[in-house]
Amino acid sequence: MTAGSRGDVAPYTGLGHGLLRAGHEVTLVTHARFEPLVAGSGMRFHPLPVDPRAELESSRGRGLHRSATDAGKLLRVVSMARALVGRMTEDLLAAARTSDMLLLSGAVAPLGLAMAEGLALPSLGVYLQPMAPTREFGPPLLGDRSLGGAGNRLAGHGVNLAVERVFATAVPALRARLGLPASRTGPARRDRERRGWPVQHGFSPLVVPRPHDWRPGLDISGYWWPYDTGARLPVAVRDFLAAGPPPVFVGLGSATVPDARGLSGLVVRALRRAGLRGVIQRGWGGLTADGTDGTDGTDRDDKDDRSGGGGGGRDDGHDGDDMLTIGETAHSALFPHMAAVVHHAGAGTTAAGLRAGVPAVPLPVQFDEAFWAARLVALGVAPCALPLRRVTEDALGAALVRAVGRPSHRARAQALGARIRAEDGVAPVLAAVDRLGG
Repeated sequence: MTAGSRGDVAPYTGLGHGLLRAGHEVTLVTHARFEPLVAGSGMRFHPLPVDPRAELESSRGRGLHRSATDAGKLLRVVSMARALVGRMTEDLLAAARTSDMLLLSGAVAPLGLAMAEGLALPSLGVYLQPMAPTREFGPPLLGDRSLGGAGNRLAGHGVNLAVERVFATAVPALRARLGLPASRTGPARRDRERRGWPVQHGFSPLVVPRPHDWRPGLDISGYWWPYDTGARLPVAVRDFLAAGPPPVFVGLGSATVPDARGLSGLVVRALRRAGLRGVIQRGWGGLTADGTDGTDGTDRDDKDDRSGGGGGGRDDGHDGDDMLTIGETAHSALFPHMAAVVHHAGAGTTAAGLRAGVPAVPLPVQFDEAFWAARLVALGVAPCALPLRRVTEDALGAALVRAVGRPSHRARAQALGARIRAEDGVAPVLAAVDRLGG
């Protein structure tokens, strides 16, 4: 069970397929718009209402851009999510009633835990970010800022309380419906921690080592790669790659931006200033390689492909000999051909770049993206992080020259990529599922 944008869903297609191969029956429970992501995988799909893209493009969603700080954005998104979560409860509960075990993302864990308790089902957390408080770094949802050991832990508890406020109305109503005693948010969370509720985290310990002060039961499994078996590059992309030196990928995934036309022009000018070719992915923000606004009200990126599964053919177009605009295309097939990847540093895109072993220039937009961007810099695979709100043509061009021109970044990226590709992130989850299932 998961909710959110594409990056909050795609990794679970690979995790679910791995569990399926091991003999389990698996249903992915998430927003209806993401049903194409499981096509051909053998997994079942249970749709949830609420279209996350429509919500981000609504006046309420666009209001996120008015917050200058991650804390301000967090408050806005908590308010936004709280208004939406009640619309998903009925379908989540219907899916739970037909299940033997619940695997819960951080986005739905409070609701899912109440369902697991009320229906006497075992449950397991499957998180994409390190959400448990620790002295070793600040809460990722507030970016990459450290407040010192005690401050980091305190801030981590505060963020978790804020997130659980999303469910302050929905969980009590659900508990009453299931015949469970009333339980306040804080005590319920502390009881869960005391009982050692198990959580597997879907990122590599090479990228974020397990904090020493985490309690038992909080484990890091390794990445869960999106299901994209047989993904192939569209013909237009293959032709473009063959026509010159390796290009640079630029994409912001599910992030929306207030001025797609202006940002597209900035990106193209920076690439040309650095003497580099570019492959620019439209994404939800509507970037293009010709500086126009690529949004047209259609949902091409989601209808054409699975989780990055090899489509985008009719969306691809040459915008000069050195630039190409693409729709949704599998990162696993595309990124190994790139000289570098420029992206918003979402957890999934960050992982895909690391897996491919190519240098990065992260442009974090909000929430945990600054955290992952800082990790890329610390690992030596990115020269710097450039927050999208303040990026300039000069800064991006200079960062691209460093990322592509300095052999050290590619060498580190290649070495780390080889080690990450050797990890099996599904195996620890499978072992945990087998333990819980008796």
